[in-house]
Amino acid sequence: MLLLAQAPKAWHRLFQLKPPALPRTPGGEAQHVRYRLLSRQGPAEMGRQDQPQGPGLRTRLLITALIGAGLGGVWLAMRAEKEQRQQRRRTEALRQAAVGQGDFSLLDHRGQARCKADFRGKWVLMYFGFTHCPDICPEELEKLVQVVRQLEAEPALPPVQPIFITVDPERDDVAAMARYVQDFHPRLLGLTGSAEQVAQVSRSYRVYYSAGPKDEDQDYIVDHSIAIYLLSPDGLFTDYYGRARSAEQVADSVRRHMAAFRSVLH
Repeated sequence: MLLLAQAPKAWHRLFQLKPPALPRTPGGEAQHVRYRLLSRQGPAEMGRQDQPQGPGLRTRLLITALIGAGLGGVWLAMRAEKEQRQQRRRTEALRQAAVGQGDFSLLDHRGQARCKADFRGKWVLMYFGFTHCPDICPEELEKLVQVVRQLEAEPALPPVQPIFITVDPERDDVAAMARYVQDFHPRLLGLTGSAEQVAQVSRSYRVYYSAGPKDEDQDYIVDHSIAIYLLSPDGLFTDYYGRARSAEQVADSVRRHMAAFRSVLH
């Protein structure tokens, strides 16, 4: 009972006590100020200080993703436009080179007469070589066929006609061409003709060729230019591809030419 009687006086003296002095440090004044501020704040106010201010993390991530997607789209559009400009400049430069001008008259591997107008309205991949070529011609024709097959696998693209023109008319007659092209692609068309006809079409496409000396078996090698030519549906020389270009690179280039093609004959 004595303790209960003295309790009010003890509580009164406790509230009269001053807070203990904090140690003096270089930041002591700031510590006193913070102590006073914290002593005036309730639990609810102190809890609000720990909450993040401004947009939430999810919102910031979404905004960042949208900005990144927008910048990526702009970059892709600029790159596509640059590639199209380069493609147009290259096409114009090749056209001014006057390659593939004029007509030609040859025989296909079935003995049917063929001229340049027969391929009007079609994309054409054309290669000059000879059937007795030991390695380069088979490799380049196989690459040409790979390109055609890659493009055939995309139904939305127009078909491409593969053509093989001999630069060795002395040995590559109709029968020899028929035996040779059947090993590559069912639509590969072999063209041959007289020495004068072959010389004419070769000059038109700036193709160099020269037969070497014959050995004791009357065999010889023909030195010639190595390139695959692309002709547009207008029959115009559009591009060419050397040995360094892979089938995938050639197919990509043909796709770009197809996408950018606008006929100049209509």
